[in-house]
Amino acid sequence: MTEEIDFDAMNRQVIADFRANGGEPGGMTEGSPMVLVHHVGAKSGAERIAPLVPYVDGDRLYIFASKGGSPGNPAWYHNLLAHPDTKVEYRTETFPVHVRVLSGQERDDIYAKQVAVQPQFGDYQRNTDRIIPVLELERTGR
Repeated sequence: MTEEIDFDAMNRQVIADFRANGGEPGGMTEGSPMVLVHHVGAKSGAERIAPLVPYVDGDRLYIFASKGGSPGNPAWYHNLLAHPDTKVEYRTETFPVHVRVLSGQERDDIYAKQVAVQPQFGDYQRNTDRIIPVLELERTGR
């Protein structure tokens, strides 16, 4: 019998660790960058937070709808498509962003950069037939 993982509880702990450590992840995600992406349910309207490992390029943040290489995109991806203006928590800042889905060579280049620093993302792409979406979190307020 396999034990079912409580992802909601796990995410709550990751979020709590992030906030308790001044924007640095702790526990099992320690050492990786982390961004907390706020999103609103496309159908439910419920407010949620997804802790994600971004690719950081200067002041630009990118996230990946990998879902560990599962066949479908994560729910947060659909929520961000429906409500692309949102906010994120990164390090000690909370700021508004507009979500932009990358395509073509731009998407491929950013995904390759993420794989170079977080090799598991290469595994995620190999484990699925879909092209894993890459989203830029464009800061809209300073």
